[in-house]
Amino acid sequence: MTQCTPATLPFATLHGRRLEADFSGGALTTDAGALLLREADRRLGLLDALDRCLPDPRDPDLITHPQRALLAQRVFGLAAGYEDLNDHQSLRHDPLWQVLAQYDPDPDRPLASAPTLCRLENRASRAALVRMAAALVEQFVASHGRPPECLTLDFDATDDPVHGRQEGRFFHGYYDAYCFLPLDVFCGDQLLVAYLRPSNIDAARHARAILQLLVRRLRQAWPGVRIIARGASGFCRWRLMRWCDHNGVGSVLGLARNSRLQDLAAPLMSEAAARWGATGQPQRLFGTFAYAAGPWDRPRRVIAKAEHTAQGDNPRFVVSNLPGEAQALYEEVYCARGEMENRIKEQQLMLFADRTSCHRFLANQFRLLLSAAAYVLVEAVRRLGRAGTELARAQVSTIRLRLFKVAGLVRVSARRVCVRLASGFPLRALFGAVLRRLRGPSAPAAAPSGSG
Repeated sequence: MTQCTPATLPFATLHGRRLEADFSGGALTTDAGALLLREADRRLGLLDALDRCLPDPRDPDLITHPQRALLAQRVFGLAAGYEDLNDHQSLRHDPLWQVLAQYDPDPDRPLASAPTLCRLENRASRAALVRMAAALVEQFVASHGRPPECLTLDFDATDDPVHGRQEGRFFHGYYDAYCFLPLDVFCGDQLLVAYLRPSNIDAARHARAILQLLVRRLRQAWPGVRIIARGASGFCRWRLMRWCDHNGVGSVLGLARNSRLQDLAAPLMSEAAARWGATGQPQRLFGTFAYAAGPWDRPRRVIAKAEHTAQGDNPRFVVSNLPGEAQALYEEVYCARGEMENRIKEQQLMLFADRTSCHRFLANQFRLLLSAAAYVLVEAVRRLGRAGTELARAQVSTIRLRLFKVAGLVRVSARRVCVRLASGFPLRALFGAVLRRLRGPSAPAAAPSGSG
């Protein structure tokens, strides 16, 4: 076998000595901390669940890489920061990544190549994708050690720009770009739904159907749970509100301002302006009134926030069927939905949910679900492994940098695989604590998510 001398990378000299580097380190990895993701998956059973959702048409006697190993490569890769299939051309030889895919480290048995992973993405059927989406909801149900009292489901749509001629791409006037319009549903920090849609639709398209399915499953698991649906003004649709009213679901939805709403809120706005004129301090007043837009089936309670600052009037409106004081409903219930936007940023920017560059629409939905699975694993590390630590509220990028990107040397013997982590790793105590929490039966149960 031909042995090639690795290219040397020269650096500035050190005290008269040459300083150089090369890539001949052998069984070294820069992702040793991804073993925590493997423990999180063993705790959740997520990859096994996704594997069961996807039928594998390949002949078992003729394949080299089991389907579960392919899923492990993609999901762990996204969680560790590798967004492209091309990255796996090198990662497939990394002994640590072989461990993550349930292989024995072996330089002569690399993991799947990028073309093999691409074929996996392009054979997912619509029925399989529906089963994968349901598996995410089952993960959420299983994450609760005790029945929650109240669950707040946050609905939001975001743009997913595309730069080719993918199926389902349309120009969206609001975002001024060709894009998809995925719908996400979160409960607290936990992700329940990641649903790819074309952008030539209303932002609330299919939200009511998804809410119906979620409510049915959650009440099946916890018959006494209170459920609140929360969303921005794009989800303020009368059929959605009527369904919530008829099915005992709370709703709190933003309401886009219009001339009629501003007329109804005018006395409150005038009072806020007068108080600002007298004190020079920003003023925020709250009130309620009944209002029905033209298509609505009946008038509903609208909460008005009348704010006046040095920049002038800033009215805001929310429609809700929840009881309670206007200010508390607006500030403590509705405004809390802003935290969901941070979770969407984590999934889209840090876990590459916007990497929807396949031509086929279903393949792009599959990629979105893989990103969602990566989010579920990282969120489990955050929720189960780091509760009570200084990094309990850290974002995905911080968790990845501080815990997953750890240098390690992989040694294999007849009886064990040993990953020797960098001796100078400054977070070794935290790393050990997270591992104990993920492996031990005493790991803290999930708190009631999105409780209100």
